[in-house]
Amino acid sequence: MVKYAVFTTRAQPGEFMTIGELAEILEAKILADHHDHDFEIPMGGAADLMSDVLAFGSEGMVLMTGLTNPQVVRTAEMAGISVIVFVRAKMPPPETLKLANDIGITLVTTGYTMYEACGRLYAAGLGGLGPVKIENGTW
Repeated sequence: MVKYAVFTTRAQPGEFMTIGELAEILEAKILADHHDHDFEIPMGGAADLMSDVLAFGSEGMVLMTGLTNPQVVRTAEMAGISVIVFVRAKMPPPETLKLANDIGITLVTTGYTMYEACGRLYAAGLGGLGPVKIENGTW
């Protein structure tokens, strides 16, 4: 027998989600807390390729990733990303925590896989960028 998780939608896709709601939905632990728990996140995204984050990242979004090196924080800063969620219960090394604290980016860890973390947030109303449009070989 297949069991299905049921999520209560708190908002329509495209509406904001707070860091507090995100942490609750993902059963997450906040590692570097630089925003009020009522801070609103406009959308989410997921990537392990930092080139994808630079190409598709959006101001204020939350990034789900399995990478924990300092380059993730540097890339997030360049893309205007406010919150990084490390999936699969990954813990960043001290240099990543220090950099996030210096820059002011909130870091969170969750035991969920990237797939399930994204699904939970989307089901709860946090939207993404929508379909990618490629024209003339460029984004």
